[in-house]
Parts: sequence; structure tokens; C-alpha cells
Amino acid sequence: MRRRVSAARRRVMLGAVAALGLLSTGCAQKFPQDPLRPEGPYADKIDRLWRIVFVPAAVIFFLVMFLVVYVAIRYRSRSDDDAPVQTHGNIKLELTWTIIPFVLLLVIGVLTVQTVFEINKIPKGNVLPVTVTGHQWWWEYRYPTLGITTANELHIPTGKKIPVTLESADVIHSFWPTELAGKVDAIPGRHNHLTLEAVKPGTYLGQCAEYCGLSHANMRLRVIAHTPADFAKWQANQQKPAVIPTDGDAGTGAALFKSKGCSGCHSINGYSAGQVGPNLTHLYSRQVFAGAIFPLDEQHLTRWLRDPPAEKPMLPQNGLGMPNLKLSDQEISSLIAFLQTLH
Repeated sequence: MRRRVSAARRRVMLGAVAALGLLSTGCAQKFPQDPLRPEGPYADKIDRLWRIVFVPAAVIFFLVMFLVVYVAIRYRSRSDDDAPVQTHGNIKLELTWTIIPFVLLLVIGVLTVQTVFEINKIPKGNVLPVTVTGHQWWWEYRYPTLGITTANELHIPTGKKIPVTLESADVIHSFWPTELAGKVDAIPGRHNHLTLEAVKPGTYLGQCAEYCGLSHANMRLRVIAHTPADFAKWQANQQKPAVIPTDGDAGTGAALFKSKGCSGCHSINGYSAGQVGPNLTHLYSRQVFAGAIFPLDEQHLTRWLRDPPAEKPMLPQNGLGMPNLKLSDQEISSLIAFLQTLH
């Protein structure tokens, strides 16, 4: 009997520890990707709906759990003759627990439909359209009205609506800038839409939220919001043509870029026209690379060029990701010297 009681106590204690651990995960002040801290009007709309739904849902949950525990204890069987009185119907109670859920669901349904229409309405007028294309495993951003193509970092001005057209070059991805908008799938053969707007400058992290293959977890993104003046400077720099060096270590790297086949995958405006990998015209104006998982510096570029599949799981033999080009240390050094000129 003591062993049974001891085992029961251990199970209760383990359950309490697990519950405490689960609750403690919500105590952090700031997560890198926190949808509960909206930083834009479209994220605010989703957050508002979530909070409206959460309150009655939480009240109902705890009320039901309390009643279940209360009834289980209050009316537990004490003997074979201790049977509860059978009730075969109560019109008032049945109407109450039918009407109240109906009204709650009606209110939630109306608010949900209203929010869906609000966040899916494509804005017109003074906007900056962007086309986002999901690739295995990185994001491509095209600004059709500006003639700019970049990767992994989406730059936007604050205070302006950004209508985003989502598409995919291969499989289903899901674009989720957590603090600025909800997630929307990028599906091959069709266009989906969402709208972004940031109210203050900053870097907002996100990721692909739909399993898309081997390096799904390494398909991250950044939305960098600038003041209008800073965005104008970024735009002007991105619209400049690349300046290709012809001498020194950087010139050697530029020649290697073509002879080693890099130009067949990567585009540099006016120098190469590859369409498989990210556009590198202004690579060194970015902070990250390789699906936004590595900081853009010489150390990480060296490791990447030495053996890309070892740094990020890929399947280059199937055309997915960058292959190991078996570069020598000197070739890597020259290529990095060239890439560092692409500001």
C-alpha cells in the first residue's frame, strides 16, 4: 500500500514540476521572434483578435476544469448504494448552455471575419510593392517599381504600407515576419498576399513556417525598417551598378567568380546573370547570408566557401543548395576580396 502511495506521490510531483516548467517558458521578457509583441498596425489587428478570443476561452476552460474536478470529488461513489439522482431533462439549463456558446461563437465569428477582410485588403495609392519568392532555402525580394533585387533582408521605410506578393520557386514555404504580420504560404503556381507596415525603425526577425525540406529550420528572414530618409539612401545605393575590380586580389576573385561557375547561379548586375542563387550585386550592404543564418563577415564566408553543405544542410547533387567547389585557401581569399567590393 505504501509503495502505491509513494508512486502516486511521485507522479503528482513530476506532473507539478512539468507544469511549472511549462508555465516558466512564458516568463521571458523578450524573444527574438515574438508574435505577442506586435510592432505594426497589421500585427496589431491580429493581436487584438487573439486577445478578444483568449479571455472568454480561458474563462470557459478554467470553469469547465473546476466543474469537472468539483463533480468528480463531490459526487464520487462511496458505496454501491450511493448513486446520484438521475435527471432526465432541464429545459432552462439546456437553453442556457446552448444560447451562451452560440452568442460567444457568433461574436468571435463576426470579429474574425472582419479581421480577415482588414488584413487581406490590398492597399492602393502611396505604397511600396514587393514580390517575395521562397527558394530552398532562402528568400528573394524584388521591388518592381524600384528595379531592385536582393535576398534574405527585406528593407522597408517606416510609416508606409508594403503590399507583398508571395510566390514560390519550388515547394510550399510560409513567410512569417512574426512582429509585423501573420504567416502566409508561398505556393508554387499561385500568388498570395499580405501587407507589412512598421511604425518605428528596427530589425524584425522571422522565418519560414512551413516545412520545406532538409534546411527548413535554416530558412530565416529579416525585415529591416528604416526612416524614410535612411531608406532613400539604401534605395539609391541598391540602384547603383556593381563596380567590378580588375586588378589585385579582388580582380583575381572576380575572374574566379566566373571560371569556378559562381556566375551560373548568382547574378551581379552587369557582370553575371545567374538566377538560381541569391543576387549578389550589393552583397556587402547586408548583415547576414545563407538564409539569414550567418553574420556576413570574413570568418563565416571563409567557412562557407570551404564547404557550404557542411555549414548548412543541403542537397547540391539534387540541385538544392551550393556545392563544395573544392576551393584552395588562396582562391577563397581572392573570392572574399572580390565579394567585399560589392557594397
